[in-house]
Amino acid sequence: MIVLGLTGSIGMGKSTVARMFKEEGVPVFDADAAVHRLQGAEGALVQEIEAHFPGTTSHQGVDRTSLAERVLGDDEALQRLEALIHPAVAREKQAFLEQNRGSPLVVLDIPLLFEKGGHSQVNKIAVVSAPADIQCARVLARPGMTKQKFEKILALQLPDAEKRARADFVIPTGGSIEETKASVRRIVACLSPATDS
Repeated sequence: MIVLGLTGSIGMGKSTVARMFKEEGVPVFDADAAVHRLQGAEGALVQEIEAHFPGTTSHQGVDRTSLAERVLGDDEALQRLEALIHPAVAREKQAFLEQNRGSPLVVLDIPLLFEKGGHSQVNKIAVVSAPADIQCARVLARPGMTKQKFEKILALQLPDAEKRARADFVIPTGGSIEETKASVRRIVACLSPATDS
């Protein structure tokens, strides 16, 4: 089985690209979706997060905006939060790999693949990338996003140019959807075992 790490900075279109891999029949583990489950109503991490960051949860789960305000810009608080989240996500990822061990190719969609050392646990890396002006426009169009918050998030991420330089594949998302799909299909074809006709 080939494990392809899929990553990219905020606003680059990674979720769209992950969906394209799924449409090509490739199993995809979505680290962000795992975090949402763990922090959602009755999520496994809600009580622990409330204990460490009082007032950031309700019966609906974690209030992500409130939690982000509490940890962004506070390295110690962010490290405490990551110490709760990362082991739980790692367990979910391991379960996904076990469930799909018969697949020739799987994708791990992990936003901070390089930043948190996950790149050492995959066979190949694909980086989703778009021009900075497109990225900025996409991110600032999100509800509740501000330029200041965007800059804080970017400061925690490896620069796009460095990610592209370290990747095995770069998937461009600044053009048409069809161009991006073609790029995904090329990667699937490249990493899938050849079949005898």
